[in-house]
Amino acid sequence: MTVFEAIIQGIVQGLTEFLPVSSSGHLALASYFFGTSGEETVILMLVLHLGTLVAVFAAFREKIKALIIEAFAMVKALFTGQFKWKEMNLERRMLMMVIISILPLFGFYIFKDFFIGLASGGNMIIVGVAFLYTSALLFLSTKAKEGNRLAGETTVKAALFIGVFQGIALIPGISRSGSTISAGLLSGLKRKEAVEYSFILGIPVILAGAVVELKGLGESAADLNIVALLIGFITAAVVGYLSIKLVKYLVATDRFRIFAYYTLALGVLTICLGVYDKVNS
Repeated sequence: MTVFEAIIQGIVQGLTEFLPVSSSGHLALASYFFGTSGEETVILMLVLHLGTLVAVFAAFREKIKALIIEAFAMVKALFTGQFKWKEMNLERRMLMMVIISILPLFGFYIFKDFFIGLASGGNMIIVGVAFLYTSALLFLSTKAKEGNRLAGETTVKAALFIGVFQGIALIPGISRSGSTISAGLLSGLKRKEAVEYSFILGIPVILAGAVVELKGLGESAADLNIVALLIGFITAAVVGYLSIKLVKYLVATDRFRIFAYYTLALGVLTICLGVYDKVNS
């Protein structure tokens, strides 16, 4: 892995993590063309995801600060017996719903290695089909009537619904942000609130994934290009922050559908690439 490759994949990750077009699918395509695979690719994806995590904290720092403060208040209320489900404010209810949305992921996580293998194995047909799934989901969400709920007004049923779609998005080519934003829109959240809920929901998921991957690195990380990883991390963070600004603009101007067309075209092209490989292998 060279510095140039890390920069390119950092740009790809920073753009696609927040645009509803699947970062994992695009990184799979980038790995295909660069010829990288195996643990090196997994580690690079981990580092790039952490870079975009920094972007989320920077872009939603006020909301995240309020949620952190409320988290400590909620823990205190639990230990003092003052916690009451029906009397939660918007921040506390959003925290609880985010936790509930994470629960379905445990079931899907059992198949994490299998899902990662779909991309690292170079099977572009599967990735292409996943892009088409993302496109169909985005088209469906744009047809939904715009809701009027705030993120803090999410119901338990809606939180589980969003969580299931997040779990399915472990498959490379299926956009996590696209899935959770679409599920939020279909659940009656306002567009801005669906975006905010989706991005904040991704924070504990990315952190948990990072801890698991870091524990398994061992001595195999010794031969990695640390400079390239660091540059990739910074690139993903900067581009990711700018991408969040772009998403906010696109949501405000109601141009969400453009991503459905993009993933549709990309899915068809990726399947054609996969078929070409199968025929010539």
